Parts: sequence; structure tokens; C-alpha cells
Amino acid sequence: MIPDSAEGLSAAYASGKLSPVEATRECLARIAAWEPKLNAMYRLDRDGALAQAHAAEARWRAGAPLSPLDGVPITIKENIHTRGDPAPIGTRANQDLPPQRDDAPSAARVREAGCVILGKTTMPDYGMLSSGVSSFHGVTRNPWMLNRNPSGSSSGAGAAAAAGYAPLHLGTDIGGSVRLPATHCGIFALKPSLGRVPVHPPYMGRVVGPMTRSVADAALLMNVIARPDPRDFMSLPASQQDFAVKTANPRELKIGFLPDMGVGLAVQPEVRAAAEAAAAALAGAGCAVESIRSFLTEEMLDGMCRFFEARLHNDLAQLPAARRGKVLPFVAEWCTWRAGGFSGRDVMQAYTLVMAMREAAVAATEAYDFLLSPTSPIVAYEADLPAPGNDSHDALPHIAFTVPWNMSEQPAASVNWSWSGGGLPIGIQLIGKRFDDAGVLRLAKLVEEIRPKQRPWPRQPATA
Repeated sequence: MIPDSAEGLSAAYASGKLSPVEATRECLARIAAWEPKLNAMYRLDRDGALAQAHAAEARWRAGAPLSPLDGVPITIKENIHTRGDPAPIGTRANQDLPPQRDDAPSAARVREAGCVILGKTTMPDYGMLSSGVSSFHGVTRNPWMLNRNPSGSSSGAGAAAAAGYAPLHLGTDIGGSVRLPATHCGIFALKPSLGRVPVHPPYMGRVVGPMTRSVADAALLMNVIARPDPRDFMSLPASQQDFAVKTANPRELKIGFLPDMGVGLAVQPEVRAAAEAAAAALAGAGCAVESIRSFLTEEMLDGMCRFFEARLHNDLAQLPAARRGKVLPFVAEWCTWRAGGFSGRDVMQAYTLVMAMREAAVAATEAYDFLLSPTSPIVAYEADLPAPGNDSHDALPHIAFTVPWNMSEQPAASVNWSWSGGGLPIGIQLIGKRFDDAGVLRLAKLVEEIRPKQRPWPRQPATA
């Protein structure tokens, strides 16, 4: 049987028990079986992937792999540039843009490491809503339940990881976009500290992060993508840190438990119960756990929403009318209904509230090694909705647990804990101090070890 983890594949390649070509063919077969139902892939390069796999096979046979991940299949979110591929950023407004000439930093790093790039995954228009609905890609669905949303904006990556398209996936996150798909698809995802993984073009809060089925695989991918790239003028100094996972010692940890943000959507009872169970399990393992109150106000969250609206409204205002008309109507309404009337003062007031949220987030973690919270207040919502509640004037009520850590630049991960009564995954979020990405991975590994028994991954559809 072919391992479904990067860790397992690397060991099998090294021992000669398995070839990258065999693993790539297995991934392509899974994609062929699932894709008519999920719609997680934007571009699939079968011939290119097999050529990369043959080259990796030759390197392993010669005893000269490029890295431990040489020959391991990976997908990349479509807004992470890869040379030769267009990057429409999820919207029909960009459907005629030419292919990219260069790899983005993270794409360049995985190519240098010899990963087999299978193709690009889907995302919603401009990546600004946590959904699998796109004017360009259509609807991406959740493999745990096809009438449910994988969330977003790394929607295709989340669905692909749960369905076993590859062991490794790259997503982006500016408000929750790797962690929300992780909780709704039952996988692991890390939002690194800002600048830990170079991004181009960089922007406040924007990161690239690994999305995998295990913490160990995410750590292996971090060892590759955290390498320096001069194009990111916001990146952290180069480091030789090894992210390989060692389990945290629970008796050395003080954890703040944040069960409710008090703003945005109310936390569903099953979600709160999962977070409480995780907190109790960590306490039982020896961690010092104490509950804390929310630091987030309605004004801060609304300031963040207004800032995002103003940002996208500015982007759309620069498009010709014909292209602007191709944007998903929900997204166009969301970013214009009030941002169209913003003054410069309005935008700066929103920015000031974002900075207040950043300060409050950092202060909330000061007394603790880590925080624990739900990742999302809700389980996966309807697949065909662009946002939970389907209200274009209140499109981001579900990001209160995730977005503060983008603005505070702190690492945060989502680890699956349990399932709802209806069979949907429920993840918990682990937040560390700025720059302690390795610490978050170690704590996530501990959570993997003490969590309830996990369910089998969604069953692959039968092929005709």
C-alpha cells in the first residue's frame, strides 16, 4: 500500500520500496476519481507531474535526492505564482491574464526541493471570502459531505488534502484562509508568523502555510518553504531552524483557553464542547490551563472588515467596467456597499482599529506559552453559499477567532479534534507567541497524540 504521508513516502523512496512515479500515479488516480465531485483543482499537469516524478526517481536511485521531499507530490493554491500558469485569483475578471513568468518564493522552494507539482488548487474571488464559491472556478465541495463548504480562501487545498490528492498542499492566509478550510475539512494547517515563509508580493497579514493531514508533514514542508527569498521585503532573517516535530512537554506549558470571542457568529454548542474537551485533555496531560476572556471588540472586528472592504474596493475601482462586471456579484456588493462612500478618514480609522486589535491580541498571549480556542465558531456551512448566512453586508462574521493572529503576526494552527453529530470535522486552534512557529508545531503534535480516535478519511468515489 502506498503511504499517504510525505514522511512515509520519503522513507519508502530512501529504502527503495517505492518510486515517486508510483506515488504520483496513485495521486493522479485519486484526483481523477474525486475531482468530478469536488472541483478542487484549477489546473492539473499530468504529463509534467509524471516527468518530474521520473526525474526524482532517477535521483533517489543514484543516491542523490534534492531533499527528503524529493518526489513527494504537492498542490499549490492558484494565487501562489508558478511559472507558465495564469493566476486569476479566483475571479472571471482575470480570466484572460497571461501566464506568470516566475515562481513565487514558496513555489520556487518546493520546486528546488524536487516536490512533484501536480497542479493548482481553487479559491474564491480575490481570496477575500472564506468560501469555496468562485465566479471563475465554480463551487468547490467538502469531501466529508458534498453539500457542505470546504471554507476558504484555500478551499481547493483543504478539499484536496482531505480527499488525499497529495500529502502536501500550499495555501495562503490573510484572515483564516488555511485554518478555516483545515477545521472544516478535518486536516492540519499552520499559519506561520508573518515573514517566516517569504511571500511575493508581501502584504500586511498575508502568509503562505502548509496544509497537510499530519503535523509531521507540515513540519517537513516548513523546512523547505521557510528558506529565504529577497523578494519579500517583510521577511524574517534567514534561519537554519529545523521544524522537525518533537512533542511538547505538557508539564512545561501554561495555556490560556479562549472559548468564546463574544463577537461575530455565536459559537455552536458542538464546537464549544470540542474546544472544552481539548482544554481538559491538555490539562489532564499536565499542562496548566486557565480560561481567559475575549480581547476582541465589535469595533475592532468591524474595523478589520472595513479595511478589507476598502482594499478590495480600490482594486475593483481600477478595473474597466467590463471586467468589473465579471466579479462574483456577492463579492462586488460586499466591497462596495459602504466602502464606495469611505473617506480617507474612514479608512484610517479602520486601520487604527486593526492596530488596536493587534495590540490586544499580543497582550492576551503575554501571560501564556500558548492559547487554545475554536478555529471557527461553526461547522461547515452550505456548499453553494459565498459566506455563512449569505449576507453580503455581513460576510465575515466567522473570522473572529482567526483574523487577530494575522494582524498580530503570530503563528496559529488548526488541528482536527472531533466531529459533529452530523459527521462534520471540528478543529481547534493553537496560537503561539510571535516567531514561535516550532513551538506551535510541538504543541500540535501533543494534541495529535491525546485527541480522540480519528475517523477514516472520506472514501474515494468509485470510478467508471
